Amino acid sequence: MGRPDSQDLRERVVDAAGATSRRQAAKHFGAGAATAIRCMTALATTRTVAARPQGRARRCKLDPHEAFLRALIAERDDVTLEEMQARLKDEHDRTVGLRTPWSFLTRAA
Repeated sequence: MGRPDSQDLRERVVDAAGATSRRQAAKHFGAGAATAIRCMTALATTRTVAARPQGRARRCKLDPHEAFLRALIAERDDVTLEEMQARLKDEHDRTVGLRTPWSFLTRAA
């Protein structure tokens, strides 16, 4: 996956495309015509030329089991990660490492 064009380049291309054509603005700054067209389209639809976040959102495999994990903690405050791991395996057939519940609970807190 390529990296996004700089914010500065995007803004300069959009400013220049306001006075000339999109293709001429792209050529002037050494960018591709498609880049200028996408920047102008983004400006028209979202009112910004900022790059969108790359990649897909990471989902935790424990998201559907949050209530179960919270119930384990409510049941016993000193439940260990090993016990959580074993209960997830036994009751939900979900195999996880020790770090997974730790990271999930840290993020969900």
